[in-house]
Amino acid sequence: MAKTDDIVLIHVDNKPGFYARIEEMVPDAKPGWWHVSLLVLTFPLQVFTWILDEYQIEGADFTMGGTPIRMEEVVSPVETERIEKEKLEKERMQKMRQEGGAPKVISLQDRRKK
Repeated sequence: MAKTDDIVLIHVDNKPGFYARIEEMVPDAKPGWWHVSLLVLTFPLQVFTWILDEYQIEGADFTMGGTPIRMEEVVSPVETERIEKEKLEKERMQKMRQEGGAPKVISLQDRRKK
């Protein structure tokens, strides 16, 4: 779920519309709903406050005045690359464990006494 200070892309009518930063998320009186303040990154800057449920904050479609809207969290390509590297390293370590543990060092020297 997106959180305060995250950058989000707002899709309007199933097309990318604008970027915004989540400024604040305050719980609504109704459980599972939030007052989400968005700093809209346009010129001039604007602040919108929308009342959204948790699913809409996570990216579920909703409508405003009959117009389809969707909020998508934006992840930096640098962060995406770092996450992918961590995932690959974790998978490699799991595969090693399944195949018999940590890598083994095999001595190339004959240790028997002659």
